[in-house]
Order: sequence, then structure tokens, then C-alpha cells
Amino acid sequence: MGGYLLNTMNYHISQRAASLAPSLTLAISAKAKQLTAEGQDVIGFGAGEPDFDTPQHIKDAAIKALNEGFTKYTPASGIPELKDAIVEKFQRDNGLTYKASQIVVSCGGKHSCYNIMMAICDQGDEVIIPAPFWLSYPEMVKLAGGKPVILDTTDATQFKVTPEQLRGAINDRTRIFILNSPSNPTGTIYSPAEIKALGDVCVEKGVMILSDEIYEHLIYGNAKHQTVASFSSEHQAHTIITHGLAKAWSMTGWRLGFIAAPEPIAKRINAIQSHSTSNPTSFAQKGGVEALRGSQHHLKEWLPEFDRRRTYAYERLNAMPGVTCVKAQGAFYLFPNISGTGMQSTEFCDQLLERSQVAAVPGIAFGSDDYIRISYATSMANIQKGMDRMDAFVRSLHS
Repeated sequence: MGGYLLNTMNYHISQRAASLAPSLTLAISAKAKQLTAEGQDVIGFGAGEPDFDTPQHIKDAAIKALNEGFTKYTPASGIPELKDAIVEKFQRDNGLTYKASQIVVSCGGKHSCYNIMMAICDQGDEVIIPAPFWLSYPEMVKLAGGKPVILDTTDATQFKVTPEQLRGAINDRTRIFILNSPSNPTGTIYSPAEIKALGDVCVEKGVMILSDEIYEHLIYGNAKHQTVASFSSEHQAHTIITHGLAKAWSMTGWRLGFIAAPEPIAKRINAIQSHSTSNPTSFAQKGGVEALRGSQHHLKEWLPEFDRRRTYAYERLNAMPGVTCVKAQGAFYLFPNISGTGMQSTEFCDQLLERSQVAAVPGIAFGSDDYIRISYATSMANIQKGMDRMDAFVRSLHS
């Protein structure tokens, strides 16, 4: 009876919460799970996480910490051992020097991004976001009271924003430019020269760069990752790097992210975190130390396999009538253009799932309705079967 009465109440919902867009990725995932529960053989291309397990030595470190009773609160910004390992990572991989006081460990890369918005944006401040974008960026900006300013790109430029576009979007209210390379959802990697040119504009205009580098180690062919913070001390002073252990170490559920920032910003992010989540999980942090300091051998196995899947899916997609696809060089996504089929992304993905039992993510979720996102973080057998089904589906539209 009480539950029934509660359902009739008119609850007040904040404008902040009401403004958030529903997640199309979750909707597609829920629909795919429903069809699977009904006994249908659904091939999922929606995964935003590696299909490989967390390397055993990392799990062992967390298990050891748990068994030794490392289960209490830690400093809000992370244990000193992990912050030191992150400082070492930036020196080793990127040639960057940071102090431990410039590092904040968070409950995932998403949490790191959110903390940055909360620390920098006031009501009405603007954040420049190139599209296609990771779907949470605009929603985080709105939660912080800011205004997302979207810069559209297409496959004609490999989804890269130009310095001229960036310069034209900057005004007195601009606080942050989001740079995500390698990119989710496109897999695009900006060249070092392209990164520097965008950084130069931000340095000149006094705009902070949120450089999301969580896919840094998942790159293929002759592509090269170079962080925007590495070009000069001024570039570093204008950059907040957000990173995490989810993708290259397959630790998505561990919820460990981190930022490297100018000290005044890191200090404020630490304060925000201390009053919201407090510290990331204690024993997970010990696993994080092992991830950064231990063997990286797993990447020698994962990268060739991801590359094999990437090439196969790319070739199959480009052989489909009405579909074209850029050969992305990073992450584990392809972002094919399906506008030649006569459909936009939501209808295409709905029909693909209903008629062919293949789950993909509509590009409209990432701000680009002529595309869909395909994740190749699944087995080659699944990719082959899914591509066969998608090929037959697309050809049926042209028959």
C-alpha cells in the first residue's frame, strides 16, 4: 500500500537533473539484453571496454592488499605510492615532470572529468567540445552550470577540429577546450603537429585544455601519441590531463582514474573530491600501483589482436553499399558513415537490432547522426558473424 501511495506523489526534480539527456548506449544495451533473455543470439558491438581480463599480476596485488587488511580510508586524492607511480608514468611515457601534489586519483576517468568541470566552470561558462564527442562531456558541463559549445567535424577531415574552428569559438566566457586523442567514439588520433597547433591557440587565448588521454596506449600502425602538455611549459600550464586504468589495463570496473593538473586546480579538485566521494577504493589503488609499475606484456598480446579485428571490420564495413568508414588508428572503435543507406543513426541501429540481432550505438549519442559506433572489443568470431549480418541487413535496404 505504501509503495502505491508513493507512486502518486509529485516529486520535485532539480532542473540540473532534469536537463540531462538519457543515455542511448544504455537504452541499446538494455534492448539487446532483453532480446538475449528472450533467447535471441545478439551480437554486441556496443562495448566500451576490452573483452580481455585484467592482467593477473594486477589482480594479485589487489587480492594481497585485501587479505592484508588494506581496507580503510586513504587520503582523498589517493595513496602516496599510487601518486608516485603516476608521476613516474608521466615522466617515462610523456617526458613530463609533475609533483605528487599535482596528481589526484579518482573513482574512474569519468569522475576525473566531472571533477575538472566542477572545479573550473561557473554558471554560464563555456566549454568547447568537438563532435563526435564522448557522450558524457556535454552532460558534465551542464551539471557544473556551464554551456557546451559543440564544434562539428566529419569523416572528410577524419573528425579533426582545426585551429581556425577553435579560435572562432573562443570568447570571454570560454574556460575549457576538450581534446580527446585517441578518440571515443571515432578512434581518431591527432598528429603531434595538429595537437601543438590546437594547444597554441589555447595558450594564446588563456583557455584551459582538458586532454583526455585514457586511450593513449591503444594505438596502431605508425600512429604516435603526444600529449599537448609536452610542447612547452606554457602548454603544460594550460593543460589538465585526465587518464585512467580502465582501457589499456582492462580495469573498467575497478574505477581508477587520475588527473595531472596545475597545483592550484589539483588542490581544488582534491577539496571537491574530499566532500563527494572521498578516496577511490583502497585495495583497488594497490592494484593500480602494480598496473603502472608492473609488467606491460599484456599489451604485446592485446594490440596485435585489436589491430587484426580493426582491419577486418574496416574492410567489411567499406564493402557494404551505402556505408563508408575511416580507418581509425586508436582506441577500439570504428565510426562508419551510414547516411548512404537513407537512414539516420537511431532508426538504423533500431532496425539492425530488431531485424538482424546486431547491437551498435547510434551516432546521435555522440552528436553525429550520420554515423554509428562499432566496438571491436569482442571476439573475431563475433565480429565476423556481426559483419555478415550487418552486410545482409544493409543490402536488404537496397534491394
